[in-house]
Amino acid sequence: MDTYSGSPKTEAAKAADQIAHQRAEDDLSDFEFALMRTFEGFARWQSECLGLVSDLAASGPEITLLNVIRMNDRPKTIKELARVTNRDDVPNIQYSLRKLASAGLIRKTGSGRGGVTYSATDEGLEVTAAYDVQRRKLLLQALEQVPGVENRVGEATRVLNILTGIYDGIARSATAQRQI
Repeated sequence: MDTYSGSPKTEAAKAADQIAHQRAEDDLSDFEFALMRTFEGFARWQSECLGLVSDLAASGPEITLLNVIRMNDRPKTIKELARVTNRDDVPNIQYSLRKLASAGLIRKTGSGRGGVTYSATDEGLEVTAAYDVQRRKLLLQALEQVPGVENRVGEATRVLNILTGIYDGIARSATAQRQI
């Protein structure tokens, strides 16, 4: 049934709908693969950029945690770090925090449940500042070669934020269906 006119769909209309649906599905698959490749390229970029300013071999998510801890120059709890980075793998976050602390880039203060916070050490502040200088120098220089990149990045950010909500929502639905 055609939802607009209330009349039955012709075979040609059904075939056209199927083709459009397949095209949308193919586009979404292409987007998801591009997103995965972008994430991996971004993580590799973070590691290489950190390598310019530190001997620490760190993964993209570990570098992200270090930079989030530095944000606004105030201590963060694991709960805040997980929320800001949209992660729920607390044991992996804890492992990364121990690694960053062992490297002397962050410090752990407080104790007990919820009373523990993490902040950047002086060395961590130096490393993140140097990382930021290299990031600006290399990344922004490369992005200047793309006409209209400011508008594109802004729009991409808005779309990715919407998709994050959609993926989080359908992940919860899938979890609920699996547990039934």
